[in-house]
Amino acid sequence: MADNQSGASAGSVALAFLSGALLGAVAAFLLAPQPGRESRERLLGYARRTSEDLREFSEKATETWQDVVEKGREFIDEATAAVKEAIEAGREAMKKEREHNVSNFPQS
Repeated sequence: MADNQSGASAGSVALAFLSGALLGAVAAFLLAPQPGRESRERLLGYARRTSEDLREFSEKATETWQDVVEKGREFIDEATAAVKEAIEAGREAMKKEREHNVSNFPQS
């Protein structure tokens, strides 16, 4: 995942945001003038929704990570193939140059 200028990853920023939102919601419900049962039911509802949101976020993060890893592997495979081709082309050029030099070498 990309890093912002402060060095915090997007995942840690998202987790901090969700944690702050959850703590704010809990504080608001604990301080709100409502019956205890109603407050508990609301808190459970928010907890379930937050759990679902975190699960979805985790799934998306996992998919993104897998995509990044796969693209990295593809890049490495392509780069390896290009290096191998370049080495082989260099060997062929060197072989031709040696053959050319040997055939043009004056013999006594």
